[in-house]
Amino acid sequence: MFQQLLTPVADSLGLSFIAATLPILAVLILLGLLRRPAWQASLAGLMVGLVVAIALWRLPIGLALDATFNGVVFALWPVMWIVFNAMLLYNIAVASGRFDAFRRWALDHLPNDRRIVLVAIGFCFGALLEGIAGFGTPVAITSSLLIMVGFAPLEALVYVLIFNTAPVAFGALGAPVATLGGVTGLPAPVLGAMIGRQLPFMAAILPFYVMFAYGGARSVKATWPALLVAGLSFAIFQFVTANFIDYSLTDVLASLGSLVVTVGFLKLWRPAPDPEFAIVRRTDAAEASATSPWQGWIPWLIVAAVVIVWTWFKIFAVGQLAIPWPGLDKAISITLYDNKPYAAVWVFQPLASGTGILVAAVITALALGVGPAGFLSCMARTARQIWLAVVTVCLIVGLAFLMNYSGLAYTLGKGVASVGAIFVILSPFLGWVAVFLSGSDTSGNALFGNLQVVASKQLGFNPVLFAAANSSGGVMGKMISPQNIATGVSVTELKGREGEVFARTFPHSVILTLIFGLLVALQQYVIPWIIPAVPGP
Repeated sequence: MFQQLLTPVADSLGLSFIAATLPILAVLILLGLLRRPAWQASLAGLMVGLVVAIALWRLPIGLALDATFNGVVFALWPVMWIVFNAMLLYNIAVASGRFDAFRRWALDHLPNDRRIVLVAIGFCFGALLEGIAGFGTPVAITSSLLIMVGFAPLEALVYVLIFNTAPVAFGALGAPVATLGGVTGLPAPVLGAMIGRQLPFMAAILPFYVMFAYGGARSVKATWPALLVAGLSFAIFQFVTANFIDYSLTDVLASLGSLVVTVGFLKLWRPAPDPEFAIVRRTDAAEASATSPWQGWIPWLIVAAVVIVWTWFKIFAVGQLAIPWPGLDKAISITLYDNKPYAAVWVFQPLASGTGILVAAVITALALGVGPAGFLSCMARTARQIWLAVVTVCLIVGLAFLMNYSGLAYTLGKGVASVGAIFVILSPFLGWVAVFLSGSDTSGNALFGNLQVVASKQLGFNPVLFAAANSSGGVMGKMISPQNIATGVSVTELKGREGEVFARTFPHSVILTLIFGLLVALQQYVIPWIIPAVPGP
C-alpha cells in the first residue's frame, strides 16, 4: 500500500506546500494572465500535477494514471450527464419558443431596467436552476437570457457567475451538505443549519455587491429597495428552510420565495427610468403572435417537479452499483488521517439526477409538441455546444482526483491548518481551492471537510462552524472554476475566451472569500451562540 507523503520536499512543510500549489498556479496563470482557453489551462495543470505527483510525491505512475482516469469517469458520469441533459432541456425550450416566451414574461413583469432584470434573473431564477442541476448549467441558461435582453455576453456571464455563489452549498437538493455530514461524522441537519446561518449574510449583501460592480454607486442608490428585498427575502427563506424545514429543499424554496416576493414588490415600486439601462424591446409581428409569455415557465416547472420527486423518493438510488476502481481502491493510505485506506469506489447510478433531468426533458418535449426529429436535433445541438466543456471538466476533475490520491491536496490542507489562530480566516480558502479545482461543493466537502474538523479541534475551535465554513467558503471558488466557466460559455460567443471571464471574476472571488472569513471569525469569537449544538447520544 502506498503511503501518502506530506512533506516530500526537503522534509519541509513550507517547501512542500509551495510545490503542491504548482498545478493550481499553472491553471491560474494560463487562465488569468495568459488568457488561454480553459481546456488548455486545465491540460497544463494536469501535466504539471502528474510531474509533481510522480517525481516529488513519489506516487507510482500506475496509481497516478488510475487516479486521473477515476476523476475523468466521475466527470463524465454523473457530472456531465447532468449538464448535458440540463442543456438539452434548455435547447428544447429554445426550439419550442418557450425560452423566448420566458424572456417576454420577464419583460412584461419586470421594470424596463437591465439592473432589475439582472437581480431577478441572475440571482433569484439562477438560484432555482442551481438547486435543480448546478455544475454550470445555471450560468449558461441565465446568461443566455440576459444576453437576449441586451447585456453584453462578457458582463452577463461575469455577474451571473458571482450571483451563482449564494445557492451552491445547498445545490442539487442538498447533496453537498449530505456529503459533508458523511465525511465528518457530524449530523447533516446540524451542518445544514450552520450553513444556513452563514450564507444568508452573504446572500443579503450579494445584490448590493453585484450592483456596485455593474452600475456603480449611483445604481445602488437608484435600485436599493429592490436589492434589499431580493437579498433579504432570499436570506430569510434560506435561513428558515435550512434550520426549520429541510436543508435539501433550501435552494428551491429560497429561490422561488425570493422570486415571488421580489416580483410582487416590483409591482408596487419601480426605479426611476434611466435611459442608460433601458431595454430595447422588439415589437414585430412575430412576437405579437408568439406563445403566451407564461408558457416560458413550463420547462422549468416540469424539471423542478421531476427532480424533487426523483430526490424525495430516492429514485436515483434504484439499480446503483458501487464499483471499486481496479488497482486504486484502498491501494493508498491517507497519512493525515492515521493511514486510513483511501477508497476509490465509483458509484454508478443509471437513474442518477441527470437521468431525472432527461425524463423532464422528454416530458417537456412531449408537452410542447417537439417531435422526435426536433428532439434529436436538440440533442445534436447540445453535443456541439458542450463537447469542449466536457473535455475541460474531464481534465480539471482528473487533476483534482490526482491531487487527492497523491497527497498534494492533504499537504495543502495541513499547511493551511498549521497557521494557528489565523486559520479562522484562512479556513474558507480550503473549500475555495477544492471547488476551484473540481467545480463542485460536494467534492470540496469530501476532500477537506474532515480536515477542517480535525484542525478546528486541535486549535480549540468549534468543529461544526469550520466544517460548515468549508462548504460555505467553497462556494466562492465556484465563480472561477474552469468547469463552471467552460459550461457557462458553451452557449455564448465567448468560447475560447474563458481566460477573460476568469480574469474578471477572480478578484471578486478573493474579496468575497475574505469577507466570509471575517464572518467566520465573528461567529467563532463574538457570537458563538449562533452555532447550533450537536444533539447528544
